[in-house]
Amino acid sequence: MTEAVAGEATETAVEQFVIELLDRAVAGMGGQSRAGQHEMARQVARAIETGDHLLVQAGTGTGKSLAYLIPLIAHALQSNKPALVSTATLALQTQIVGRDLPRLLKAITPALDRPVKVALVKGRSNYVCRHKLEGGFPSEEPAEGQLFSLGEDTSVPHFAAAVGGPSSQLGKEVVRLREWAEKTHTGDRDELLPGVTDRAWRQVSVTSMECLGAQKCPMAAECFSELARQDAAEADVVVTNHAMLAVSAFEGLAVLPEYDVVVVDEAHELQDRVTGAVSGQLSVAMVHAAAAGARKHTAITVDALNAAAANLELALAGVPNGLLPNGLNDEQLDCVDQLRDACRAALSDSKGDSSTTADGGRQLARSRLLLILELCERLLAARENREVVWFSRASSFDPAQGFSQPDETAPALINIAPLSVAGRLREGLFAGHTVVLTSATLAIGSAFEPAAGGLGLVGDGAPSWTGVDVGSPFDYQKQGILYVAGHLPKPGRGGSPEALDELEALIRASGGGALCLFSSRRAAEEAAEALRPKLGMTVLCQGDSTMTGLVKQFADEPDTCLFGTMSLWQGVDVPGGSCRLVVIDRIPFPRPDDPLMTARSRAVAQAGGNGFMTVSATHAAIRLAQGAGRLIRSTGDRGVVAVLDSRLATERYAGFLRAALPPFWATTDRTTAIAALERLARENA
Repeated sequence: MTEAVAGEATETAVEQFVIELLDRAVAGMGGQSRAGQHEMARQVARAIETGDHLLVQAGTGTGKSLAYLIPLIAHALQSNKPALVSTATLALQTQIVGRDLPRLLKAITPALDRPVKVALVKGRSNYVCRHKLEGGFPSEEPAEGQLFSLGEDTSVPHFAAAVGGPSSQLGKEVVRLREWAEKTHTGDRDELLPGVTDRAWRQVSVTSMECLGAQKCPMAAECFSELARQDAAEADVVVTNHAMLAVSAFEGLAVLPEYDVVVVDEAHELQDRVTGAVSGQLSVAMVHAAAAGARKHTAITVDALNAAAANLELALAGVPNGLLPNGLNDEQLDCVDQLRDACRAALSDSKGDSSTTADGGRQLARSRLLLILELCERLLAARENREVVWFSRASSFDPAQGFSQPDETAPALINIAPLSVAGRLREGLFAGHTVVLTSATLAIGSAFEPAAGGLGLVGDGAPSWTGVDVGSPFDYQKQGILYVAGHLPKPGRGGSPEALDELEALIRASGGGALCLFSSRRAAEEAAEALRPKLGMTVLCQGDSTMTGLVKQFADEPDTCLFGTMSLWQGVDVPGGSCRLVVIDRIPFPRPDDPLMTARSRAVAQAGGNGFMTVSATHAAIRLAQGAGRLIRSTGDRGVVAVLDSRLATERYAGFLRAALPPFWATTDRTTAIAALERLARENA
């Protein structure tokens, strides 16, 4: 690893061209040139030229999208392969394709040799399936779709047969979807405004598991998903997301076109998103649902499947939730082995005539069996392949408590996930591609190694890379205060009266305009319920409305407060006086009972490292920086970040965590923080 220094190398012709395009773009879009943006553009162009991997931290307000898009475009115009942009969220994916790239290309196209073609690639379930619209997939019993817990299962009854016709709300939504499907050119759900419920969308879409495939689907030539992939193969710049990147890197599936350069935006999310994309879950209910589907759509005997499910149910009876350090026990492994054999036999018996066009029912039934077979094989080889196994249970809503919690009476679910995705990312992503990873929170202090380690860029055989921090245009010392309430008691399992009193005092001093970030939904809801009658101001809470609606109201009403959890820690961009106070209730360490984090910490410790600092503290530092980053979103913003967790002032690891935060002026003096908020309240009155 090397650390890049601004101006350390002579500017190449490509870098000069990139900077000229950047200046043209900024002027054409009515912005101002920034030194950090220039430096980032140079570093990205240099990495693409040399083929070296690059980690670049670009603070909020840098304009990093332009800084990486322009070098990508310049490269793509000279390459016979498209350049790739991967984001963590569909929201940023849509922003880049719908806003950033159109404005950029309008400004720079006159200076290019030819127009630039852009394509967007998402997972199949984001597109309307024409074959399903035409009745190509069978009606299922409602209970079966509920039992088959696959996370993205779309087996639902046809609306006319099972929803009671278009007189119901769901029926009306599906009628509107069918009408829209006749007009849309993309079939992309994000283009449907207003949107529809997930339940309605599932009736017109399929997952990759259910798709018949281009070779067998009778409507493949008109398939929106296939057309999107064809566009991507002919594009200069392809925008996708981390889940698709994970499938391409881990499974080797051709879900993305061949590319030579990829920019990973929101790179601090890559490890978690990739892990989530390749994790699996097996339940007895899944086996019964798969058996029922196989019997119905392939007419095979499923006695062996049901017997295996019954034996597995007995082996899982009464098992506690949590990590299995040594994997499944012998009895459970025997049951999984029996289930694997039953799935193999069922798949063999249900092949059918491969010369005929596949039907949706058979495809769905076989896909379910194949998924269960793959999960069985992973579970049987978990220890050998260093995968983590744990038991969990579905959550249910507790009306008395007002939040969801694990239902201890529910059947156990078997979960499996990679202990580390580093090796697979090294082989599937970093080998053969030039990778640029960027985020506003990628380094802790000046160190990129904590983030790089989880991605496969540290250790024996790791590829070389360069890390650079291009800074931020904001003067954090003058624009923001970091107040740590060091006098409060150390946080316990629930919220403390002292922390609630502190929160009330801070919000009163600021006169509202507070974004309050909590470690749990329960904590956010309890705080909102307690403070609403006391404050006499509007307090919005996550769950009261859609996230988009809540954030819009918070931005439009300067004295309104917004309470919420992790989705607000990263997704809120509210410049101006409407967000002058950000409160963080506690350091966002992983839950102590998180099986995957626990397993990773133990693995680091067994290798002689510090598991807490490598896993938990690094996780917390990045998310703490993301939360604190909600405060200063423009050069005119001013405010206070208040952390109600005294450990950020008292514990040995506090300095490590603070090193990840923007360089605010820091204090533990309550009077100073209250006075600063009162001044801001007067200015915003």
